[in-house]
Amino acid sequence: MTSKELQYLEDALGHEKFFQSKCNEVMSELSDEQLRSCVQQMAQKHQQIFSSLYGLL
Repeated sequence: MTSKELQYLEDALGHEKFFQSKCNEVMSELSDEQLRSCVQQMAQKHQQIFSSLYGLL
């Protein structure tokens, strides 16, 4: 793997962690259960993507 590819993966991992933390932050502020569930699913999806990317390393 080239250094440029590694840099891309590092950036992507950072973005996925950021998206996941933002989803969790927003989820804690929501009172609508359907909306909370939707945001929770998004957080889980970002965790899955993070895990997949991390697996490439």
